[in-house]
Amino acid sequence: MKHTIFALVANRTGVLADMAGEFKKRALNIQSISCGETENPEVTSMVICLEAPDDDMSVITSAVAQMDFVIQVDDLARKEFLDRELVLMKIERGSDNLSQLMQILEVFRASVVGMGEKSLTVELSGDSERVEGLIQMLAPFGILSMARTGKIALRRGDD
Repeated sequence: MKHTIFALVANRTGVLADMAGEFKKRALNIQSISCGETENPEVTSMVICLEAPDDDMSVITSAVAQMDFVIQVDDLARKEFLDRELVLMKIERGSDNLSQLMQILEVFRASVVGMGEKSLTVELSGDSERVEGLIQMLAPFGILSMARTGKIALRRGDD
């Protein structure tokens, strides 16, 4: 099952490595990990995405919760949450396909952030399905390079 782990941790050296180490100990592969300061510069939010059996996740979240730098940890897999990912892609372009590329970008509400003679750099922020959809649509044109942030997430509502 897919899991999205949300953690608030102390903003200090080594926290990311220590957190990743807990998953490594249990032979769990992290698919993406995103970290950044919260509204409090002493606290970092960390979102870790992976696939693992539910039994493994209850063990890992309990172990993570006991780490001295962890303020809060939550497996969002069975909860309602919002998630977003950012992708930047450099797409091969020719004079004959520019209008078709622009139509696809408009449908996905992606932005052109750079243009060269032979390439177009685009940006999209959205859920993983939207990002994957744009990648599939642009692949036939030739994706020259791509960078993805990984997922960031928050629980819905007032929690």
